[in-house]
Amino acid sequence: MNKGVPGKNRDKFKIVFRSLQYRNYRLFFSGQSISLIGTWMQRIAMPWLVYHMTGSTLLLGIVSFAGQVPTFLLSPIAGVLTDRWNRYRVLVVTQILSMIQAIILAWLCLSGVIQIWQIIVLSIGLGCVNAFDVTSRQSLVVDLVEKKEDLGNGIALNSLMFNGARVIGPSIAGIMLASTSEGICFLLNAISYVFVIISLLMMRIKRKVVTKKHITIFKELREGLNYTFGFSPIKHLIILLSISSLMGMSYSVLMPVFAKEILHGGSNTYGFLMGAAGLGAMLGALFLASRKTVLTLGRIVPASAFLFGTGLIVLSFSRIFPISLFMMVFIGLGMMMQTAASNTVLQTITDDSMRGRVMSFYAMAIMGTAPFGSLMSGWLAKIIGTPGTMLIGGIATVVGSLIFLRKLPELKKLVRPIYIKMGIIPEVAEGIQLASEQSAETGL
Repeated sequence: MNKGVPGKNRDKFKIVFRSLQYRNYRLFFSGQSISLIGTWMQRIAMPWLVYHMTGSTLLLGIVSFAGQVPTFLLSPIAGVLTDRWNRYRVLVVTQILSMIQAIILAWLCLSGVIQIWQIIVLSIGLGCVNAFDVTSRQSLVVDLVEKKEDLGNGIALNSLMFNGARVIGPSIAGIMLASTSEGICFLLNAISYVFVIISLLMMRIKRKVVTKKHITIFKELREGLNYTFGFSPIKHLIILLSISSLMGMSYSVLMPVFAKEILHGGSNTYGFLMGAAGLGAMLGALFLASRKTVLTLGRIVPASAFLFGTGLIVLSFSRIFPISLFMMVFIGLGMMMQTAASNTVLQTITDDSMRGRVMSFYAMAIMGTAPFGSLMSGWLAKIIGTPGTMLIGGIATVVGSLIFLRKLPELKKLVRPIYIKMGIIPEVAEGIQLASEQSAETGL
């Protein structure tokens, strides 16, 4: 009996990582895996540097706001232009610009001349780049995964890659912050971009004929807006993501304060807390990658949002490091599963001509609302404290998940015809095929 187990394990491995059979996606996955470790090191080092320099929760919120608000403002335009331009070329340019930002940040920090205004300006610059980067990267996955039935797996592996780096990056950053300086984290991030740029240049992307449009950008923007918020399943997915991001995901801005003031720890404590969230997110990504179909993802979206919000509520009452670490795993698990499952459903039900615009609203929901959440969190933490702010964010996320759950039966009815047309609902697709064959045989 035991002889069959290794074979089953190999089959499970093939199912989980099946999108890696495609050369372009494999290159993308390997390059991004290295680059994202550096990205997470910079994400951890930045708020720690700001808090170390100023000791202000409000400035933490302001810096985070400066880095994310350009995404909110530019994402709709970026979505329109991504649908017009070559997504692959846009991604190459954004990676190069991100590397230049990290180099400047590292140089300022290591030379000892860095000031808060410089951090804010560089954060704004990176936020502008990210508006185009996120939209083009999310849209490009469809072109890298050749078989559409593996699209959900490709998106889940993207999340696995992102959150695997989220485990490794903060842990390395915590060690670096304790032994060297924030500047080294920024420098290593700059170096990591070399790998993703090389992997992108090695790809063989089929040239797509981009139809030149004679209508204005604003008319296309209005079309995208009407399409996104005129179809209830897309609209409610975007709204729930916005609530989770605005009220819940800004918890990460307050983690340096939580680690230092509430748990009485140092940079290692902060790094391990963020790493624990990454571990939870990676486990969630593995679960989603192992799924053979996108069916039932509709139920996973509100369930994972509920888990995320509940984790924040419990964390707000914790004063013990091991308990906080444990809760961070569930927070990361819930947050990642909600965003990845929502992404998969959106990519599946969205028309290709509208993909860039829909994904721009997805980016707005996650990254665009976050700056307002960061600013609000920094302000609230000053008034009611960090734990109270986390508690409010958790409650709001739980309420949002319950409202979505109540709407779910209605949303499923609207999505079902799309899944039938795409053949995603197997038994229905087989029934249609059988009926067609019988009609052909009988001459009807």
